[in-house]
Amino acid sequence: MHKPLLIGPFTQLLPMTGLALKGALKDEQLPIIENGGILVSEGKILKVGVFDELKSDDVDIHPIEGAQVCLPGFVDSHTHICFGGTRARDYAYRNAGKTYLEIAKAGGGIWDTVTQTRKASQDELVEGIVSRSKKHLKNGVTTIEVKSGYGLSVDEELKMLRAIKQANESSSATLVPTCLAAHMKPKDWNRDNDYLDVIINELFPIIKTENLAHRVDAFVEESAFSPEEIKPYFQKAKAMGFDITVHADQFTTGGSQVAVDFDAVSADHLEACTEKEIELLAKSNTIATALPGASIGLGCAYTPARKILDAGGALSIASDHNPGSAPMGDLLTQASILGTFEKLSNTEVLAGITSRAATALRLTDRGKLEAGALADFVVFPTDNYQEITYHQGQLKPSEVWKKGINICK
Repeated sequence: MHKPLLIGPFTQLLPMTGLALKGALKDEQLPIIENGGILVSEGKILKVGVFDELKSDDVDIHPIEGAQVCLPGFVDSHTHICFGGTRARDYAYRNAGKTYLEIAKAGGGIWDTVTQTRKASQDELVEGIVSRSKKHLKNGVTTIEVKSGYGLSVDEELKMLRAIKQANESSSATLVPTCLAAHMKPKDWNRDNDYLDVIINELFPIIKTENLAHRVDAFVEESAFSPEEIKPYFQKAKAMGFDITVHADQFTTGGSQVAVDFDAVSADHLEACTEKEIELLAKSNTIATALPGASIGLGCAYTPARKILDAGGALSIASDHNPGSAPMGDLLTQASILGTFEKLSNTEVLAGITSRAATALRLTDRGKLEAGALADFVVFPTDNYQEITYHQGQLKPSEVWKKGINICK
């Protein structure tokens, strides 16, 4: 039997433990272990503490050279990295002043990606997911939520979800699938049955049988599905045992109320939410997820993260990596920029992409460096953790560990 592996010493080790799930966080609350070490066995953490106190004849040592800061592997709780094609034309049109409707009439928008994703084979989708997940991994993201939603038919949504499952088997990152069949109403729907009813009755049972996802999402918006339309859909999804998450309040309000009514794990976007929605979320168990990548891509307001935290809400930060509104896909850069505009402490930013982000996916075995958690962690070449957000994503990890294996160095 192999000896446990002791990794360190790290100049600073940030376990992200002991922090409240909800509300504001001050940097003075951030636990920092100087000259820290992580004791790992069989992919999990046995103990975290001062390196010299963890050393013994019963452990092997993986030495860390030079000044290094270690923290939990990042968790990106909202992405759309399963897609075909590109939307570079949309981006150019948008920056040139064209409206969403004008872009859609010119053949752009979500439907453009639906068309290109339908043309792609499952293997081509897998290749794209794996390639994008490698980029995230190199930037320290060890767990990535991935949505369907560019298929918009039973067969095409299945193709996407099967591609996500297949990609997860070959990706070093953990991919968490979410069914977003309710992304928008398909333009080519010609069956007598209501689209959402068909998804419930034909797609959901297959998802359960093949274990393709345990999460169901929907875009609650004037351009997609109204709160009234989506409620029966979520009722059935919840009755079948799916967790609920919601694309909420991106352009108009109403989605947060739906999320809270269904005790959703998270309500994501929230750029349009008002004091009413902020208070509603703060009093609920639903995680508020900010998606600064979409704000940057669309040139619109950021999620009111400061107000959400000050009201007592729980804030996760995700990249929304997608081909249309958030093509950058760099979680740390986006989180750092959000912190600048919303005046977030380093602790709030880092918790938003580690411990609080893991909660947004109901994952209790990551996002913190503590006994029993997965040995997922990221290492930065600096002696001061403040440099990580200061460089806004340009300070790259020196090492990324996944389940106790150094996969990016």
